[in-house]
Amino acid sequence: MNILMISDVYFPRINGVSTSIQTFRQALAAHGVTSTLIAPAYPGAPVDDPELDILRIPSRYLPLDPEDRIMRTGAIRALAPRLRARNYDLVHIHTPFVAHYAGHALARELGLPCMATCHTFFEEYLFHYVRFLPRGVLRAAARQVTRSQCNDMDAVVVPSTAMDGVLCAYGVTRPRAILPTGLPAVQFVGGDGAAFRQRHGIAPERSVLLYVGRVAHEKNIALLIRMIDELRRSHPSALLLITGAGPAVGALRAEARRRQLERHVCFLGYLDRDTELHDCYRAADLFVFASRTETQGLVLLEAMALGTPVVAIAAMGTRDILGPQSGCRIAPGHASGFAAVVAELLDDRVRLERMGNEAREYARRWSAYETAAQLARLYRQYAEAAAQTGDAPAALLS
Repeated sequence: MNILMISDVYFPRINGVSTSIQTFRQALAAHGVTSTLIAPAYPGAPVDDPELDILRIPSRYLPLDPEDRIMRTGAIRALAPRLRARNYDLVHIHTPFVAHYAGHALARELGLPCMATCHTFFEEYLFHYVRFLPRGVLRAAARQVTRSQCNDMDAVVVPSTAMDGVLCAYGVTRPRAILPTGLPAVQFVGGDGAAFRQRHGIAPERSVLLYVGRVAHEKNIALLIRMIDELRRSHPSALLLITGAGPAVGALRAEARRRQLERHVCFLGYLDRDTELHDCYRAADLFVFASRTETQGLVLLEAMALGTPVVAIAAMGTRDILGPQSGCRIAPGHASGFAAVVAELLDDRVRLERMGNEAREYARRWSAYETAAQLARLYRQYAEAAAQTGDAPAALLS
């Protein structure tokens, strides 16, 4: 089976959408599904990558979010004759901007069924970037656009039960499938926490809390800054590592300085996912997470796979991961309560070690191989049903 994917974002831009696409594409290959990805070209990155079957589209700067790019629609349309010769079975759209409209147009032109994955909860996201419009206006617009886009699809994939509920409330009536991104087997091995601490001058006895992800306002990292400010009163050596980059770095650095937290907060920037990031996870005593906008929260599973227990707010997609409370604890959404949960765990090292073992075992349930098998079945069921009758198979109905 041959799938045409299209996205407004992909590596070298690091975020959850890029990770999800890469994970699924690699795991789908083991189930006999090949894929081509259409994605933006980034300055300094290869234009095309034939080996990975990635078609890079010329793109331009996006003022509202300088990390991202806008693909040129004309360049995508020009691919149609080349794509027709590849005999694709289905178009899979991953983002709601140029990729959505161009992908939908390609599906119509090529006579293919079209599905989309809703990776992002835009209702609680946009106001961080479009500050000149009222939050209520942006929420209404996000709901309307999401409803319209999803109802234009033959089917929709969501990564969590929470996101499925959101789309249902929006009035999305197309068939939906709940299918989270899984973890590749390589995620469960490697990492040298002691070596990481030594490289970064962190004492072995120091309590280390870790955040990994995009450093953006919607991630609610400011709450973690306030939390470490509370925690240092009972744990004066506690250290919060913030790994990643993004538009909120400057504001968060300023807030840490204002609270005189220079000894307690360290911004590490991006770390290589295949080497140093694993070391970083292993070096941490706890992974902490406060975002309320995650459609899944894959990074929690990445931490757990390497034996790092999690303390997080249960909101949106993270509820599916945190629900069983195996290798993790749910924290309240305020700094003092969050700090109290962290302090309790840091004071009980036996429990912390047990939680690390539980976390590793729990993460194994979220196998990329298994979730890709489910997606491959959906592709085949839907493509066959669409080719024969134009109807969605019952297996896709939520």
